Amino acid sequence: MTEQKVKWSCDYCTYENWPSAVKCTMCRAQRLRGPIITEEPYKNSPDLDHGLEWDPPRTESGSNLLICPDSSARPRVRTASVAEIANKWSCQMCTYLNWPRALRCTQCLCQRLRTSSPTECPQTSGSNGGCRPSRHSPVDTCEEYNDRNRLNTHPPHWTCTVCTYQNWPTTTKCVVCDHPKPNNQEAIQLAGSTEPTPVINEQDRARWRGSCSGGQSQRRSPPMPKREENVKMDFQRIALAAGAMSSREEQDVDFKKLKQIRNRMRKTDWLFLNACAGVVEGDLAAIEAYKSSGGDIARQLTVDDVQLLSRSSAFDVGFTLVHLAIRFQRQDMLAILLTEVNQQAAKCIPSMVCPELTEQIRREIAASLHQRKGDFACYFLTDPVTFTLPADIEDLPPAVQEKLFDDVLDRDVQKELEEESPVINWSLELGTRLDSRLYALWNRTAGDCLLDSVLQATWGIYDKDSVLRKTLHDSLHDCSHWFYTRWKEWESWYSQSFGLHFSLREEQWQEDWAFILSLASQPGASLEQTHIFVLAHILRRPIIVYGVKYYKSFRGETLGYTRFQGVYLPLLWEQSFCWKSPIALGYTRGHFSALVAMENDGYDNRGAGANLNTDDDVTVTFLPLVDSERKLLHVHFLSAQEMGNEEQQEKLLREWLDCCVTEGGMLAAMQKSSRRRNHPLVTQMVEKWLDRYRQIRPCASLSDGEEEEDEDE
Repeated sequence: MTEQKVKWSCDYCTYENWPSAVKCTMCRAQRLRGPIITEEPYKNSPDLDHGLEWDPPRTESGSNLLICPDSSARPRVRTASVAEIANKWSCQMCTYLNWPRALRCTQCLCQRLRTSSPTECPQTSGSNGGCRPSRHSPVDTCEEYNDRNRLNTHPPHWTCTVCTYQNWPTTTKCVVCDHPKPNNQEAIQLAGSTEPTPVINEQDRARWRGSCSGGQSQRRSPPMPKREENVKMDFQRIALAAGAMSSREEQDVDFKKLKQIRNRMRKTDWLFLNACAGVVEGDLAAIEAYKSSGGDIARQLTVDDVQLLSRSSAFDVGFTLVHLAIRFQRQDMLAILLTEVNQQAAKCIPSMVCPELTEQIRREIAASLHQRKGDFACYFLTDPVTFTLPADIEDLPPAVQEKLFDDVLDRDVQKELEEESPVINWSLELGTRLDSRLYALWNRTAGDCLLDSVLQATWGIYDKDSVLRKTLHDSLHDCSHWFYTRWKEWESWYSQSFGLHFSLREEQWQEDWAFILSLASQPGASLEQTHIFVLAHILRRPIIVYGVKYYKSFRGETLGYTRFQGVYLPLLWEQSFCWKSPIALGYTRGHFSALVAMENDGYDNRGAGANLNTDDDVTVTFLPLVDSERKLLHVHFLSAQEMGNEEQQEKLLREWLDCCVTEGGMLAAMQKSSRRRNHPLVTQMVEKWLDRYRQIRPCASLSDGEEEEDEDE
C-alpha cells in the first residue's frame, strides 16, 4: 500500500509507474521531475549573448527536463523557476496560460499582447547602448528544433467563427458545431492574423524589432493602456466574426441540410431532377426515364430541388418541365410534355387505379415467360390472355359512360383512325350488326408505346419494368440468325416491289441489323417492324396492325410510307404451338395504341358466315383482314417460298388465323376472349376500376316539387 502511493506519474501518458522505474512502462519516456516545456522558443536578434550559462544535466535520480522521450542526445534545459510559472500570461483568444517567454499562444498561435516586461529592454529614446536580453530568457536549442518541426509538419489550423474551435485544415466543417469552413481568409486568420489591426501591427513591429542590432536601439511605439487595448481587440473579434457569418450566409451552402435532403430523396425524386437537367442539356432519354417510372410531368421544382441542382440561373422554384422546355427552347421536348400533361390530368386507366394488382400482374407475366429449347431458342408466353372492356359499362348512366370513355380512350387516335383515314370501324356490318367495334386505349407517348400497347391488348397494363423489352432483346440476340435471314430477305423484296433495284454489301446489312438489335436494348427507343415480328413469336399469336399509310407533317404534308400496317405471323414456330386468336394494334402519328373490343353476349345471337361451337361466355370480335378498299392486308416477313399472289396469302392467313367470311363477303379474323377463362388478376383489376365509376351518381334535376318534399320527409 505504501509503495502504491509513491508511484510516479508519467508527464506524457499519465501512466503511474513504480518508483524504481527509470522510464515509463507505457511510452518509454524518461522519468521527469519538472513540467514539460511546450511554449514557442524565445526568438531574438542574431546578436545574442553567447556567455549565457546552461545548467549541467543531472543524473537520473535528479530533476531533468526532456523535450521528447527520444531526445536524450539533445541538450537538456534547466528546470523552470517558480517565478516563471507564476508569471504565465493568459491568451486573449482561448485563455490558455502560456510561459512568459512565449510570443504566441501554444494552443491557438495567437500573438501575445503585452505592454512591457522585465525581459524587454527599457524604452528610452536617447540611449545608444546595446540592448541585451535577460539572463532568464535563453535560446532553447532543443525546444526551438522541436517547435520548428511541429510547425513544418502540421499546417495551420482554421478557427471556427461560431465556437472558436481549432479544426484541422482538411476538414470542411467544424467538428464541434458542424459549422462549414469559411471561404474568406479573415475568419481563418482570426487567431493568428499577420495584420489584424493597426494596434497589433505596431506591436508586432515593435516586438520583432525590440532587440538591439548594429549598436543602435530601435524606436518602439509607446504602450497603449490595457483597457483601451482590450476594447479594441474585442471590437476586432466581433467585426471579424460578423464578417465571416455574413459571408457564410451569402456564399456557403449548408452541407448538413443538403445531406438531410439527399437522405429523404426517393428514386422518383432523383429521376425528376435528372429530367430537369435533361431539359437543360437536351437529353430526351432522361425525360423518357422519368415518364416511364410513372412520374408526374406537372410536378414543380421546390426550394430543396433547386438547392440540390445548384444552378440558380437555370432552375427557379415553381418551374415544371414544361417551363424549362420553354425557357431553353426545346421544341421537340415541349410537344411531348404538353401532350403528356394534358392527358395525365384526366386519364384514369385500370393499371393506374390498382397499383397493387398491377404489380402482381407484372410478376405473373415475368413468371410465365419461358425459353424454348433447341435451335430456335426464342422466349414465349404460356398464357393466352386478351383484354376487353367490360360489358357492365353499358349499365352506367350516359354521363358516367362519357367520362369513362374520356379517361380510358385516346380520342385523338380514335378520330384519326376512324375519320381522317378510315382504318378501323369503317364497316357497318362489323361495327353494328356483329358488335365488333374497336376502341383505341390511351397509351403513354414514349418510345415504349409498342411494348405498352402489346401488354395493354393482352393483360391491360404497361411495360413499366421493361420486362417485355428485355425479353424482346434476348430473343433477338439468341435467335439472331433466324430473324436476320427473314429480315434481310423481306427488305430486299420490299425495295424491289417499289422499283428500287440495288444490292448491299454484307457489312452494310450487318450494320443495319446491329442497329435494330441496339434499339431493342435501349429503354425509350422507338421500335420497327422487325420488333413486331419478334413480339408475335413471344406471344405465340398473330398481331394485326391497323395504321395510317403515310407519314405527315404538322402542316398535313405527306412525308413517306409508314410500312407498319399489316399482319405479323409467328412463322418460325410450328402452327400447333401457336394460338389463332390475334391481337389488334393501331398506329398513327408515330404512336402505337392497343385496339380492344367490348364484351358482348356471344356469337350465336349475331350470326355470320361460319358455324362456331362456342360458349355463351366467349366474346368473339371480328377483325377485318382487308382495308377500306377491300384489299387484303399485307403479310410481313414472308420467305420467297411463301410469297405469291393474293390467293396464296389468303390461304396462309386461314392456316394461321381463325377466319370467316361475313354475309357481306368480307374476310375477317375472329378474336376470342372469355371472362371466365381470363386471368383472375386481370378480372379483379377491371372490377376495381369499374367500381370507381359505379359510385359516381350524376345529379338529376327535380321535375316537380313533390319529389323534393319526399326527400325532406
